[in-house]
Amino acid sequence: MTHLFLVTTYGLQYYVYGGVSDYVITMDDLCHADIIRAIEEKRKSMKQSYMSHREYAMNDLIRARKRYYYTGMAGYFFSGICSISVGVIVSILQDHYRLSYGFMGTLVSALSVGNMLAILTAGVLPGKIGERSTTLLLSSGFFLGYALITAMSHPAILLAAFVLLGIARGLCTNKCTVLVGNHTDNRTKGIALLNSCWSVGALLCPIVIAGFALIGTALHTSFLMQSAGLAAVGLTLWLLFLHARLPKGTFEEEEGAGGEPTDGNRQAVEQAGTGGEPANTRRPAVEPARSGRFSFLKQPLFWLLTLLIFCDMGVENSVNGWLVSYYKSEKILSGVLSTYTVTIEWAAILAGRLMTAFVYRSKKIFRTICIMSSAVLCTLLLMVMIRKPVPAIIALVIYSFAIGGIFPTAVSGIGELMNSQSVGIMLSLASISSILFPWLIGIAADGFGLRAGMMVILVPAAGILLISFYMHWKTAGKAGAASNRQ
Repeated sequence: MTHLFLVTTYGLQYYVYGGVSDYVITMDDLCHADIIRAIEEKRKSMKQSYMSHREYAMNDLIRARKRYYYTGMAGYFFSGICSISVGVIVSILQDHYRLSYGFMGTLVSALSVGNMLAILTAGVLPGKIGERSTTLLLSSGFFLGYALITAMSHPAILLAAFVLLGIARGLCTNKCTVLVGNHTDNRTKGIALLNSCWSVGALLCPIVIAGFALIGTALHTSFLMQSAGLAAVGLTLWLLFLHARLPKGTFEEEEGAGGEPTDGNRQAVEQAGTGGEPANTRRPAVEPARSGRFSFLKQPLFWLLTLLIFCDMGVENSVNGWLVSYYKSEKILSGVLSTYTVTIEWAAILAGRLMTAFVYRSKKIFRTICIMSSAVLCTLLLMVMIRKPVPAIIALVIYSFAIGGIFPTAVSGIGELMNSQSVGIMLSLASISSILFPWLIGIAADGFGLRAGMMVILVPAAGILLISFYMHWKTAGKAGAASNRQ
């Protein structure tokens, strides 16, 4: 702050520059003592005003962080309902329109095509049209997709509807991951909780569909009411993002305009953001993504994690898309009961993700993934071999519990490389498996039966185990070499 005295024909004037306002005091009606006292009062007033302005700015930043964090959590919850409902809707469409296994596999693959397109463009569009416009545009896919399924039955329209559903799903995966991952004090715990919100939504999905079906039965439009109700859930998700007041530009531009917190205040802001410990004491020390928007492409860790998530998404989307149809066609479970396998599956996945977040938080994430993937491979093999209902359900519970922690644990391994670009490219490349494997299952099922088609899932499941074992072996070797040097 600069202080300047000027003597003019009107008396002594005192100017203060660098604060909120410029103040002038003259000698026209004040004595010398009064001037000194007035100057001190003005200085105190300016300091209080400046501190009040700074405190307001910091509080506004904290409020924005909390709003983005909870929007990501709630958005992923509604996304879980809309996304996992697709597996049930596919089964209902097959019964309603007598669809072939090949076309069912094409529908599931169309969902993954939209998912990949959204994830890929979600890292590019914000720089062109802003975060808010990108999110509102792409998240409308849930509402539009289910509305098209309600209104029309032409195969081309159904394919377009599933692409729209996939676009909305991909947008929510990318945007909610970034909203929570960049506005939490503990990224591993935050991502695990985020995926737990998805699991809760997925768990409630059959119950929500059953509720809409009961309303539809009373109105003699059961199938239409189920898809129309899901369209209403999609509209709720869109309104949630509208209320979040995401920046019109990018998040980086918003932070630059609002002023980056100082080192002394960053810790307090991040701690206040979600009520935990300071972020800089808990996040892994890797190269920050902001040093270059695409610097993560030079990191081998990024590509290994992308390949691991590629296999994980292939397993999860294949099971989610085909499990209900498999149990019904093989007569392992009855039609109504087979629908509730989704609830059983996601209840176990939720338990696995909550355990990852609160109970078992190992620093050796690749060893953890290696253990979980071993259980996934064994239980998947049992699921396609067992013909009895009770053992099949037990195998499903163990599979779901094991696979529940793989995705959030793997994504948290990105560390400071996490931003819209890295998450977008990683998930878009990984989601290719969500297109490939469900389609291969449909092709194999048409030629050799659905049971043989489900054996295809064992390929990506084995991939998770091999990649995680390799990454654990590499990291263990580096840690041992470092300890020997010491």
